[in-house]
Amino acid sequence: MEDNCDILFTGSHLFTAQGNEQQTIRNGALAVKDNIIVWLGEQSQQPERYKNPKKAYYELDQGWLTPGLIDCHTHLIYGGNRSDEFRKRMQGQSYEEIARQGGGILSTVSATRKASEETLLVSAARRLETLLNEGVTRVEIKSGYGLDLKTEIKMLEVARQLGESFPIDISTTLLAAHALPPEFKGQADAYIDHVCDVIMPAVAEANLADMVDGFCESIGFSAAQMERVFNKAQSLNLPVKLHAEQLSNQQGAKLAATYQALSADHLEYLDEDGVKAMAQSGTVAVLLPGAFYFLRETKLPPIELLRKHQVPMAIATDCNPGSSPCTSLLLMLNMACTQFNMTTDEALMAVTSNAAKALGLQDKVGQLKVGMQADLVHWSIDEPEDLAYYFGHNPCRLVVKDGLPILS
Repeated sequence: MEDNCDILFTGSHLFTAQGNEQQTIRNGALAVKDNIIVWLGEQSQQPERYKNPKKAYYELDQGWLTPGLIDCHTHLIYGGNRSDEFRKRMQGQSYEEIARQGGGILSTVSATRKASEETLLVSAARRLETLLNEGVTRVEIKSGYGLDLKTEIKMLEVARQLGESFPIDISTTLLAAHALPPEFKGQADAYIDHVCDVIMPAVAEANLADMVDGFCESIGFSAAQMERVFNKAQSLNLPVKLHAEQLSNQQGAKLAATYQALSADHLEYLDEDGVKAMAQSGTVAVLLPGAFYFLRETKLPPIELLRKHQVPMAIATDCNPGSSPCTSLLLMLNMACTQFNMTTDEALMAVTSNAAKALGLQDKVGQLKVGMQADLVHWSIDEPEDLAYYFGHNPCRLVVKDGLPILS
């Protein structure tokens, strides 16, 4: 009989992240052809045509296969660091106070503008490699530390280079509406004009961004200003996301939902009207426990409301120098459970299928399912919840990207 697969994995249990009766498959097998999953199920039920792969046969030593993990919200590329601000916060100053003094995002903007493309590439590569070693096969990377055309493009070009240099997929997001640059001090509307009229069209023409994001907050931009950015993004056929309701309720999530946003992120101050709007639009709630922890926040995101209205929840590292200098998505799994009271199943879905949805890629990655891209991770664990249970421990044994082992 003709071989109908290229690669075959057996000897492991499967966590599929499908959210149905096929969520876990004991003693499973999975077949890949042309980098796509063509069959999975119990090994005892494996069709004869998938038993003789053309290229490789991996007989795994128990453990679990999961989809490749997805870090759907990062600021991975930046210059300098902000450990001095950490010291100030430990002495009692708030994140908002430091930002209003000219620190915060603007201090990273200054360092990023000065940094060469090579410097940014080398430092970001170290962070990306750490994520890859924990089974992350796709990372979203935002700009937003340039706030001028030259540096925003520099950041996005570095992100594209990372995708070419590493066996990992990169989704890029233009975050020019992140903060008010010093040259536009006191002229927020004029800067939004600049973002819409100059930065966004140039980035779109160069095909450097997959999405557009913004920071809707009292120390960022108003909902009205973000609406102008969203309108421009819509005209450029770019989907939108939004940093919303992190420090206060600016009704950003509701606005984002109006524009069919892929996600609204942070959401500590989200109210039920915002939750309902997100539920109606299918907007994913991306929760960021690293920032919550690092800033010592006390206002929890409304997990029960998100459950009640069946809003899909994702989690991410939010890797950035000011509020979440973290490159461990596995640690975020634990924090999502211990800090946000998510269940282990919710947390696992939050870094697989729901994280894919937050990037508009739910038909391509994030699940072990026939027709999906063969991005897989083999873990030396007894049960899937062990990924959230342990912290400071990496049980990753094999990472497969597009059907090919890239880390073992």
